[in-house]
Amino acid sequence: MVKKVERPVGPVVDPLPVGNVPDLRPLHGRWIRLDPVSAAKHAADLYASFDGKDPENTIWTYLAYGPFVSLEEFTEWVKAREAARDPWFYAFVRRDTGKAVGMGAFMRNDAANGVIEIGHIWMSPELQQTREATEAIYLMMRHCFDDLGVRRLEWKCDSLNAASRKAADRFGFTFEGIFRQHYIIKGRNRDTAWFAMLDTEWPAARKAFEAWLKEDNFDAKGQQKAKLRVRP
Repeated sequence: MVKKVERPVGPVVDPLPVGNVPDLRPLHGRWIRLDPVSAAKHAADLYASFDGKDPENTIWTYLAYGPFVSLEEFTEWVKAREAARDPWFYAFVRRDTGKAVGMGAFMRNDAANGVIEIGHIWMSPELQQTREATEAIYLMMRHCFDDLGVRRLEWKCDSLNAASRKAADRFGFTFEGIFRQHYIIKGRNRDTAWFAMLDTEWPAARKAFEAWLKEDNFDAKGQQKAKLRVRP
């Protein structure tokens, strides 16, 4: 008689939402709005947001593209991003000025397993380290969990990109390891740092973001009074 061997298996997963694919709907915040990127609407503003304001081209250090030497070159690049589907690209538009000052994308959508990544994130000097920057990421995270119903949201970056790794930790993502020799970017090796947040972790993170983003948490100059604390 063959002895039956009991092997551990994962828990049963409830059916995932139908059609959980980004649809390029606008995402509205208090200080910033995310619009599907448009060369006609956003290219000139986006180019102006970094042209001459980032002389060392630090925005593009860890990205596979850039720097851009002219508005014409950048506009052609934005046109290609506008037409892309997975990634789905958005422009970060300040509500007070109506100007686009950065970009990000939803990407690597694995609807069957409820997994998606946010990436291609770059922010102009005026957007970096502002409440608008944090709100832009919050809007992307909220869309993934609350609208698309994903189980797992991923954040990846060059392992040498200290700023991105710090941001992932601040936003509540968990570091999961390094993928060694993952890419060749601009002729150089890239080891990729891998972060993720699960749907079970999102409610607490959302509560922390919403508390931090309250208008009374900022002074007249837009400076925070209390820090964002996603983790206990």
